[in-house]
Amino acid sequence: MPSPLYKSPRQTLMIDADDTLWENNIYFERAIAEFISFLNHRHYTPAEVRQKLNQVEHDNIQKLGYGLHTFTAALVATFEHLSVEPVTPALHEAIHGIARTIAEQPIELLKHVGPTLEQLHARHRLLLVTKGNVAEQTGKVERSGLKQFFEAVEVVAEKNRESYGGIVARYGLDRATTWMVGNSPKSDINPAIAAGLNAVFIPHADTWVLEQAEICTAPPAQKLLTVERFALLTEIF
Repeated sequence: MPSPLYKSPRQTLMIDADDTLWENNIYFERAIAEFISFLNHRHYTPAEVRQKLNQVEHDNIQKLGYGLHTFTAALVATFEHLSVEPVTPALHEAIHGIARTIAEQPIELLKHVGPTLEQLHARHRLLLVTKGNVAEQTGKVERSGLKQFFEAVEVVAEKNRESYGGIVARYGLDRATTWMVGNSPKSDINPAIAAGLNAVFIPHADTWVLEQAEICTAPPAQKLLTVERFALLTEIF
């Protein structure tokens, strides 16, 4: 294997969690499919129900932030808006039960994540940077068994230019040798580039629809790389 391109000087890798280190959105997609089947709407197609749910969830995020509670509230609100039947306490409980199946899922690491982090940790400075509900995200980190590889875990309300700038300031990072690694164009790549950082895009086949966006172009002084698998990071760093 060729020597890693950025082995020296030491780099700082800020690494996303959900759908970069472990599976996440697939569980939400399964719950959504179950919800649409449960609703079994007489007039709206599954695609139309999904579109309504996406809009409700997008609006809820602005008010409630990210997290399972926001997703659950979106399911309930969508059901209440579209159902032709009275929404009884039993129906509410059934909808909450669909959402609870997500929290019950074990952490399923993506392929080669553990060994790859072990190698990267030996050569570079690693920070785990994720967004969402603090208790939910830190709980996932603890259960993943990966915390040992990271100097710190940052859970932010939103991944944007400002939050990346705040992390740079807190840890005294050099933007020229700092990278954001993740699967989301909207949250991981574009705002990191806007903050003057480098980035590595690792596509995931099931990236959340609300995280999808066109990848930006990095200015000449910055680097934007795409790798197909997490394990390939050891060929770069």
